[in-house]
Amino acid sequence: MRFRALRPLALFLAGVMLAATGCVGSGETAIVTERPEDMPSTEDDPAPDVSERQSGEAAAPADTVSVRRFDQGRMWTFEDPPLDYFEQEYGFRPSDQWLRRARLGALRFADYCSASFVSPRGLILTNHHCARESVSDVSVEGEDLVEDGFYAEERAGERKVKDLYVEQIVEVRNVTDSVETLVKSAAQSNEIEAVAQARRRQSAQLEERLTRQAKRQDTTLRVRVVPLYEGARYSAYTLKRYHDVRLVMAPERDLGFYGGTVDNFTYPRYTLDAAFFRAYTPEGEPVEDNVYFPFSRGGAQEGDPVFTVGNPGTTNRLSTTAQLAYERDVALPQRLETLRSRTRALEQFIEENPAAAEEYDLENTLFSLENALKATRGELEGLRDPALLARRQAGEETLADSIAATDSLQKKYGNTLREIERIQSAKRSSVRQMAAFTGFLNPRLGSHLLARALYAYYHDTVRRRPDVPPDELKRLRKQALEIEEWPAALEKRYIAARLRQVRRTLGPSAPVVRRALRGDSPEAVAQRLAQESALTDSIRFARLLDEGYLKSDDPSVPVIEPLASLFLELNRQQRDFALSEEALGARLNRARLAVYDRARLPPDATFSLRLSDGRVDGYEYNGT
Repeated sequence: MRFRALRPLALFLAGVMLAATGCVGSGETAIVTERPEDMPSTEDDPAPDVSERQSGEAAAPADTVSVRRFDQGRMWTFEDPPLDYFEQEYGFRPSDQWLRRARLGALRFADYCSASFVSPRGLILTNHHCARESVSDVSVEGEDLVEDGFYAEERAGERKVKDLYVEQIVEVRNVTDSVETLVKSAAQSNEIEAVAQARRRQSAQLEERLTRQAKRQDTTLRVRVVPLYEGARYSAYTLKRYHDVRLVMAPERDLGFYGGTVDNFTYPRYTLDAAFFRAYTPEGEPVEDNVYFPFSRGGAQEGDPVFTVGNPGTTNRLSTTAQLAYERDVALPQRLETLRSRTRALEQFIEENPAAAEEYDLENTLFSLENALKATRGELEGLRDPALLARRQAGEETLADSIAATDSLQKKYGNTLREIERIQSAKRSSVRQMAAFTGFLNPRLGSHLLARALYAYYHDTVRRRPDVPPDELKRLRKQALEIEEWPAALEKRYIAARLRQVRRTLGPSAPVVRRALRGDSPEAVAQRLAQESALTDSIRFARLLDEGYLKSDDPSVPVIEPLASLFLELNRQQRDFALSEEALGARLNRARLAVYDRARLPPDATFSLRLSDGRVDGYEYNGT
């Protein structure tokens, strides 16, 4: 089951919904619809009361800490590497040829992992945890390759993975001026939300135009325009895609995931977290390229400079103190509680229904939840370290002083930090309502039946409007039909969990709750929907989309109508917050770039290629 294919559903649906509520954007979504790690709690696992919390952890005084040069990390872009810093720190200045080889040797593994070429015949190395889904996909009846492992003794035995691809960056260029020129001509006002929307639109249009140009030369090319520094800079990455990717080797689960969840995200970790694939040409031959990362027999020695190349997903190292405090006090505690609840629910289902769990590949779903659970716990522990926020606060005060010292900077950026702080306060006012819908469209955390109901509700709503383009409606229908079925017993658990979450967060007397439950318990409603709704069947779901879902007598209609109405309003509200933060973040980063050398300030991760540096060094461990 390829859950990752469903991610665009949440993105597209949010974009269409926002157009209906007066907010136009690129289709990216707000916190309500797109927090992959968020999920509703059950009544047995109440989420923390965060509605009244303003600053749950006291920070150390800013004057007791010092700002460090690399507090924002060292994930450098290939288009702007800090060559002078490398030379000063390591006595090594990477040449253009060195950087080119490092860039071409690295790969994006689909849309969720990093990889690299490690031979001149297209051999690819990635992590075992990145390969698990592909290993499951190529297993045939009677095999459990995730459990037992796989090795192709010769190329004829390598197994092609359907829909898997890898991408190689063949060109990078700065397109900031192109985007900004288009934005100036397109923005209808100077309001920060309008400017952010214009940037998204123009960035997407530039990406489409550059992709068309690239494909005239090579149909395997596409261009990705990526905002850096939250939109203060833009880079265009031309990627060559290899569609034929075959599994070569993956260790058995006990070796590839040795230590299990306990050892995950720990260091040192003793496990063979590696898997091998091979890229093939359209003619069915291994990709031949003399640019790859060869294995070293000797390895690195103590004191050697070392560099890591890859595509880190997302970081928030440039977030302000106020934004991090919101994550610490509100978002992360909610996420942690809901992840715990959903992980337990899925564990219980798998234990009671092993055959269904295998059919729907739910072990991999559970692995993803456990991964997110441990990562979220670590994030929260980090933000509860008073020294971290104190250092961030000290850095902001230094930045504010630098801005105030220059009239032109003060005029442009003087109020930016205060405006970002104001938005965090506004976001706290709707915490309880937002919690009712966290993870609603996430395929690992939300009911697939309720997701189908929301799509059907909106499909009926927008097709009555003359201003919705037919192509957009067709696209909405197509993506709705991509939502896969889940076992009825699992749907019942997820629907009940969602309805309990809605009732607990909004209160049993809230009109939305009364309309959705109509005097029944969440468990009774969930039982009825799982047993009687046509949305449990893909063919009947398609028929309802065509015939008119809202006029049908499907039992999901009276449940989704009040939920969808509130969902749309919250989505509009959160989108406004997100657009404002995006525009203010770009403004703040322009101020940072005006004050600081870029060799001190790499952009946050954006699942684009980065280069990190360090030096091999020892440390004391277990007394040695």
